[in-house]
Amino acid sequence: MLTIGVRPVNLEDFRKILSGKEKIRIAAKAAQRVKKSFSFLESFHNDKIIYGINTGLGPMAQYRIDEKDRISLQYNAIRSHAAGSGSPVDPICVKAAMAVLVINFLQGHSGIHPEVPELLVEMINRDIIPVVPEHGGVGASGDLVQLAHIALALIGEGEVQYSGKTMISQKAFIRCGLKPIKIHIREGLSLINGTCFMTGISIVNLLNARNILWWSLVAGAMINEIVNSFDDSFSLELNRVKKHEGQNRIAAAMRDLLLDSRLIRSREEHFYNNNHENGKKIEVKVQEYYSVRCIPQILGPILETIDNAENVLLGEANSSCDNPVIDLATRNIYHGGNFHGDYVSFEMDKLKTAITKLSMLADRQINYLMNEKLNNILPPFVNLGKLGVNFGMQGAQFTSTSTTAENQSLSFPNYVHSIPNNNDNQDIVSMGTNSALLAKRIIDNTYQVLAIEMLSLVQAVDFLKIGKRLSKGTRKTYNSIRVRVPRFEEDTVKYLEIKEIKDYLCTRFNYT
Repeated sequence: MLTIGVRPVNLEDFRKILSGKEKIRIAAKAAQRVKKSFSFLESFHNDKIIYGINTGLGPMAQYRIDEKDRISLQYNAIRSHAAGSGSPVDPICVKAAMAVLVINFLQGHSGIHPEVPELLVEMINRDIIPVVPEHGGVGASGDLVQLAHIALALIGEGEVQYSGKTMISQKAFIRCGLKPIKIHIREGLSLINGTCFMTGISIVNLLNARNILWWSLVAGAMINEIVNSFDDSFSLELNRVKKHEGQNRIAAAMRDLLLDSRLIRSREEHFYNNNHENGKKIEVKVQEYYSVRCIPQILGPILETIDNAENVLLGEANSSCDNPVIDLATRNIYHGGNFHGDYVSFEMDKLKTAITKLSMLADRQINYLMNEKLNNILPPFVNLGKLGVNFGMQGAQFTSTSTTAENQSLSFPNYVHSIPNNNDNQDIVSMGTNSALLAKRIIDNTYQVLAIEMLSLVQAVDFLKIGKRLSKGTRKTYNSIRVRVPRFEEDTVKYLEIKEIKDYLCTRFNYT
């Protein structure tokens, strides 16, 4: 059982929550903060004008709300903003957003009733996940539309996924002995206001980005083994003269992976022995193509981008992104823009660019394996069958190239794609939810490209009959792929094999 509200939640905590391996509960001190915040707001708001409690919302904030209409205002905010469209967002992302909502509320700056985080925790623990459409958020007054769909479920009116079925949340609550929340003061506004939805998607993206980076590193190590490359491209001596932490960490990880490989060669043994005749072509390739030789330099900045995104996203997740904000220390309420999603949007734009570059690296490595004129050691398309009759990985390469091209198109930054709306009240917005969803699309695409690369790599290993000479780390991956897709000479239906490998890569989390 993971107790939240005691310390900042970290990435491993999120992984446990989202995997279902860890139930969560609210720390007593955190529950007390929420209760005190609610009690303060209850006594403070009566004779004052406070946004979203006794005023309208957005550009209608200039309208004073009568006491008799206060509760209706909150319900109306939820119902009217539950206006999303498009396909449902992946439930794992919605679950992450719910966790971020709880963490935000436990800061004690929102003034919501304690039953809100309590019900959210029950829903997370029981896998009652609201159905949330992908389109609707501009990421400025927070994720108003998507969060409204979560809020709609909390009041018993929205759809949820539960036990493999889609149903009205009230029905799921009855099955689990739960009750919808009631509006007390400002629960409607607090639930739909903030960056929790884009942050939840981004946390899932971050977990997958770290995993993808690991698989790219393994693939890079294996392709170096396949071509018997020299060890100096990832050596300590070469990389330490470049003062980039990410590059040096990737190079170190490659050295660890390839430590016991019997395929990597020493440059000294082949080229530093004065045993070469002038004017004659050197049979052994002096330097490999960039997609093989420059892996530390390419994956290094991607690693640093992921590291920075983790720092920013965990900061956002452990913050309060509401408006207005209650401060119990000064016993006052402050109005501002903590709901603005620029931090998340910018990081997701950087992350999607980084993962697109990773997919480009994988696609070029695939191309290197496919083209016998480049590698000089493999048959065309690593075709282990009869050339001219069989096709090997030819069809799969089309998919890799097409998918990588889509990633490049999706990499346009949303952070600078602001469109004013809301009667120009929201005159500059973050588009953070779009950035997060597009980053997710790019990450999903990249898993597909890596699946194709993994299948190509193991086919190459089998053609060269070098499986027993691989390092322990790369041989483990080779064996795992071969369990799922046996060596083939006759052409087989590839989409099923690619999906099998992709599912394995997605569910087998590894971190660099």
